[in-house]
Amino acid sequence: MLLNLIRRQAVDVRPLRHPAFRRLWFGQSVSFIGFQLTSTAMAAEIYAITDSSFWVGMLGPANLIPLMVFGLWGGAVADAVDRRKLLIVGAVVAWAATLGLLLQAVLELRQVGLLLLLAALHSAGFAITAPTRGAMVPRLVPLEAVPAANTLNFLAGSLGTVLGPLLGGVVLAGGGFALAYGIDAVLFLGGLYAAWRLPPIPPLGETTRPGMRSVIEGLRFLTKQPVVLMSFVVDIIAMAFALPKALFPEITEQRFGGSEIAFGWLNASIALGSVIGGLASGWVGRVRRQGIALTLVIAFWGLSVAAAGLAHELWLMVALLACGGAADIVSAVWRQTILQTHAPDEMRGRMQGVFTVVVAGGPRLGDLRAGTTAVAWGAGPAWVGGGLVCAVLVLIVGLAVPAFRHYDAGKRTEPPG
Repeated sequence: MLLNLIRRQAVDVRPLRHPAFRRLWFGQSVSFIGFQLTSTAMAAEIYAITDSSFWVGMLGPANLIPLMVFGLWGGAVADAVDRRKLLIVGAVVAWAATLGLLLQAVLELRQVGLLLLLAALHSAGFAITAPTRGAMVPRLVPLEAVPAANTLNFLAGSLGTVLGPLLGGVVLAGGGFALAYGIDAVLFLGGLYAAWRLPPIPPLGETTRPGMRSVIEGLRFLTKQPVVLMSFVVDIIAMAFALPKALFPEITEQRFGGSEIAFGWLNASIALGSVIGGLASGWVGRVRRQGIALTLVIAFWGLSVAAAGLAHELWLMVALLACGGAADIVSAVWRQTILQTHAPDEMRGRMQGVFTVVVAGGPRLGDLRAGTTAVAWGAGPAWVGGGLVCAVLVLIVGLAVPAFRHYDAGKRTEPPG
């Protein structure tokens, strides 16, 4: 009986039985560790140069603009070309940005503008690959395995977001920025190899020439799907108001004497909770009222973040942020599954492009919000206030839309054709 209970609650690994998905998953898992290591190093390097959370927060718009442009464009292209080839192109762009970061660190240029420019290039590569990978999932596994495949993908991302910052704390303490970027450049080869080994994934159904018209068609489709639209709205609220990552360098200096190890733990804490939540995610696919459930877990995320901002012990901050991370992975799986099961294959790339803009762009808005409010009111109030605003606002917005509030996942099993 106990064994059956554990099986029902543990993460579903059956999608890994499919070779193409398995290769993509393992390659993504390895490369994402390096991606998070580089993200940690960039924030620390900018703070080391400027001694300002404002400039760390400027990583937000530097990443957000390419995400918006290339996320929407990349999604449109993914609906019109072989998705394997597009994945390789985007991966090469991101890898080139990592090599640029490595070179500037070796040369000790210490130029904030150059760092922000390379961050933008890195973001452009990610904006191309992320919607392409997302659009691939329903082609690599059976439809009924899509929620489990999404859980595994988010679990891999969360694990990378734990190991990357923790590794970053150790590397930055002992080896410096160049070593951090160099490790990322090597790990990224895992993702490139996985993309190269994928089978061809040409578009199905009617294709539209990628461009502004194609993007507008995708956005028009989205406006007719209130449940999908609201899943984006509540996520923007969660990330834009409650994500405190841009404040980690300043809080680390104020409360923990600038310890690189403490900085690494703060950066890893949310993802640590996501890993734990993902490993115990067997129940997630059985929840039917996903609209109301999304609203509640995002409110819990905001309250967890606010509580962490009030704590002054490292272990307590990490534990509270981890609680928020567990809620975040559940939210992510539901949002991704809603999107993939509502969109036909010929529209999935564009919908995944919007998803990428929201999921990856929301944190960039959060960085900007956190950095600017910290200048006005201080890092602590900016942290706690953002979490509280998130919890209140998501309850108001999430409960106000009947279609979202009453959404029942059990009544939709096939995407519209």
